[in-house]
Amino acid sequence: MSSLSHSMPFEEPLLQLERVIANIEKVMVGKRRPVELVLTSLLCGGHVLLEDVPGVGKTILVKALAKTVDAGFRRIQFTPDLLPSDVTGVSVYNRGLSAFQFRPGPLFTNIVLADELNRTSPKTQAALLEAMEERHVTVDGETYPLPRPFLILATQNPLDHAGTYQLPEAQLDRFFMRIRLGYPDRGHEVEMMGRMQETSPLDTLKPVLMVEELQVLQRQVRHVHVDESLKEYMVELAAATRKHKDAVLGASPRAVLALMLAAQGTAYRKGRSYVVPDDIKDMLEPVLAHRILLTQEARMAGRVSELILRQAIAEVPVPGLRYAPGS
Repeated sequence: MSSLSHSMPFEEPLLQLERVIANIEKVMVGKRRPVELVLTSLLCGGHVLLEDVPGVGKTILVKALAKTVDAGFRRIQFTPDLLPSDVTGVSVYNRGLSAFQFRPGPLFTNIVLADELNRTSPKTQAALLEAMEERHVTVDGETYPLPRPFLILATQNPLDHAGTYQLPEAQLDRFFMRIRLGYPDRGHEVEMMGRMQETSPLDTLKPVLMVEELQVLQRQVRHVHVDESLKEYMVELAAATRKHKDAVLGASPRAVLALMLAAQGTAYRKGRSYVVPDDIKDMLEPVLAHRILLTQEARMAGRVSELILRQAIAEVPVPGLRYAPGS
């Protein structure tokens, strides 16, 4: 590819990423965009909130990703009676040693499926905050580091409110992306039925990416060049959400950092060593939409945060690139 930098070995990573996508698409039919977004989050080390109605493949997508990457995987089914210690772990007294020993919870793995996260209590939800931001947990005053890489993929149904607890803004802000799958079109749904008729492709899925290879890719993503003018562009986009009349809460500085990293991951996945404005526009809604809190009047009028972001894209001038490495 002509736009690749000679200083970064892109060809092999591009082949690896295509193999990852192709492997997941053996299970997820007609969902290229969500698969690419999940892969971008994986490259950036960012947590994902999969928000959609039941039955569209949220859990299957996470399982397919976990099988595609040869990494540790645990599923936590969140319920109203789940305690924080059921997630993080607990200290148990060992009579033989006359001391307390820490028994790690299911968070101590590489990829965690937090199924129906909004069905557990706020206290248990809060137990994830430290893990998501700091990559460690504190139990009885002792801090325990989590494995690297560490990625939480949480699911929730936005329509079912009975017996659920709304995720607070502080927790939503820690999710790198919010991804919605949507219903498949007619042709893809028929194709899915054919693939699932005798057995599930998920049962025979094999890893195509090792943990060590993933960590190399994650380090390379951080080296993708971001022009100063594009950093200013992202700040202006965030500022537009903060002063919008329909927003009580706009994009945070953490959100701006996430947007830059997502743009780097998108450029890397496309085989470029530098970010262009289209990378930022492409990532704006998945990265920022769930972080914007609308006014009550806007919600009652049926407006959504995506409209604020589309308006920001239309109004904020796009800068020209002053420098593109390897071009």
